[in-house]
Amino acid sequence: MPYRLRTLEQHFSEGGPKRILALDGGGLRGILTLGILKKIEDLLRQRCGNDNAFRLSHYFDLIAGTSTGAIIAATLAIGWSIEEVTKKYFDLGARVFRRSLLRQGFIRAKYDEGRLIEELKAVFGPDTTLGSNTLQTGLLIVIKRLDSGSPWPVSNNPRGKYFASREGGVIGNGDYKLWQAVRASTAAPDYFEPERITIAQLPGHPPVYGDFVDGGVSPFNNPALQAFMYATLRGYRINWPTGKDKMLVVSVGTGAPDPAVRRSEIAAAQALRSLLSLMEDCAALQETVLQWMSESPTARKIDSELETLEGDSAGGAPLLSYVRYNVDLQWAAISELLGDEAKTIATENLTAMDSPENMPALHRLGVVAGERRVVAEHFPPAFDLT
Repeated sequence: MPYRLRTLEQHFSEGGPKRILALDGGGLRGILTLGILKKIEDLLRQRCGNDNAFRLSHYFDLIAGTSTGAIIAATLAIGWSIEEVTKKYFDLGARVFRRSLLRQGFIRAKYDEGRLIEELKAVFGPDTTLGSNTLQTGLLIVIKRLDSGSPWPVSNNPRGKYFASREGGVIGNGDYKLWQAVRASTAAPDYFEPERITIAQLPGHPPVYGDFVDGGVSPFNNPALQAFMYATLRGYRINWPTGKDKMLVVSVGTGAPDPAVRRSEIAAAQALRSLLSLMEDCAALQETVLQWMSESPTARKIDSELETLEGDSAGGAPLLSYVRYNVDLQWAAISELLGDEAKTIATENLTAMDSPENMPALHRLGVVAGERRVVAEHFPPAFDLT
């Protein structure tokens, strides 16, 4: 069917069912996300009359991302197609993740953030802000303020309490540079240095800075629950209605890491391993809570005791429709997905987040997973654009 283009304000304030897309962090494994998103874009384009100009920013009212998911979310929010983002992503991976003998271990960050900044400025523009009309739909970027220890959901929601600059010199989210907010969300410890953002400035006084790191070290490496809360909790001032026919949350992962992948046994590496394990625990809890609150055709088995939570519903009726797509990066799951093709892939290293050589295989996994698992029934007619 034909569809009507909506303004940014209409995405936020217009009545009717609302649609959220949430994209996980995971370094260069984000290329797997793009493989799945290609099928989603194709399916929704067919729903909208096969218009070649269709973009995911036309369908989704809020696109949320953490870390590498923030890069993808922001490019989608400015109206890029999946094909365009994928091409840029392959190029970015090869340019940014270059190893250097001068950057070893835990003495300093492994990679030079200067290359990443250069790439982000080229994509978003050096002066484009979160309040810019370049953004065609709602955008939510999860970052973490290191010096206060608090997660910050930063958005272009024009009614947000901290969107506009305020008395006392507080600089609002809408005045943050888009590239800088994205860069902050990608500042993964050990990989990149923190991003320093000016958060307050009074004439005649020194600026107040915040040091920000990857949103993945908050509970929201998978930003789906944060996005749902952002859209519904009164303090965030969006106040979208809940219900299985009123809100759709589509969550896309970067691949579930293989727990058997071994790391160095030195103490610092063990500390990093513990952090990654905690992030995986948070991700599992996110899925459990979202399945508990929702009606979900993709609900996975949580464990042998809880099963899929079918029949459970927090508060009685489902608060949303929830769809989750991801790929298990263990050998058995990859073999089941790809068949004999799996033998051509060095699967033991796919869990790594900073290996450009893995990107073709990860993208292939995402494409195949999308073709097999993304189906029209996951996008109910109640959420069609008219």
